[in-house]
Amino acid sequence: MTFNRSNLCWLALAVITAGYLLFWAFLLGATATYSTPDSWLKVLMSPEIRHATWLSLVTCSLAAGFALLLAVPVGYLMSRREFRGKSWLDAALDIPIILPPLVVGLCLLIFFQTRIGKLIELAIPFTYQLSGVVLAQFVVAAAFAIRTMRGTFQHLSARPEDVALTLGCTRFQALWHVALPAARRGMVAAFCIAWARSLGEFGPILVFAGATRMKTEVLPTTVWLELSVGNLEAAVAVSLFMVALAVLVLVAVRATGEKV
Repeated sequence: MTFNRSNLCWLALAVITAGYLLFWAFLLGATATYSTPDSWLKVLMSPEIRHATWLSLVTCSLAAGFALLLAVPVGYLMSRREFRGKSWLDAALDIPIILPPLVVGLCLLIFFQTRIGKLIELAIPFTYQLSGVVLAQFVVAAAFAIRTMRGTFQHLSARPEDVALTLGCTRFQALWHVALPAARRGMVAAFCIAWARSLGEFGPILVFAGATRMKTEVLPTTVWLELSVGNLEAAVAVSLFMVALAVLVLVAVRATGEKV
């Protein structure tokens, strides 16, 4: 009797999982069958869409690179060091994840209206500029990269680093020569996750950098611009292109062996 009940439980869980996946299959299937591949190709080859695509690839790569540079030291600190207030710092690092995207963009916009923000913009202008797109993507993507790198270092044994310290290495040398080579798969995963998160960023970019065609327009804002003028076919084509890019990134993350 117990065995049968256990099987029934697993069957129910499998049905729930299959139902959720089927729901997403219907959503993507309905979107994919809305138009024809020829019309998608025509849309994607337009100068505006090509510029937005190129801009997305460049800004996402820059944002993910900066996010990884931040995530490695912060993730290492959070995984290897115990200190007072660590739980509060851990919660603070997750703030970009839980904040509504539009609020993130509004916070950026207001900050650069302050005296400090205006001084920064004297050197590098951000508001409604291409650099603002990268910054808006970085602010959110960095939180996901930090989570990934922290999990990576936590799963790595600290013993090789301790041995390196006893042999005369400094903590930085142990990090550079021991921890980082062992964490290379996690670094690839963190970069890919940050890249994918940057690709889907919309709210902060719209508020802080705007959606000016051939200037600050990236793929998510392209979907919004096309929908705003009633061009649903173009919005669908760009959306499916973004889905394809997201799937490629997911495959790359899975190839590293990291779980996300």
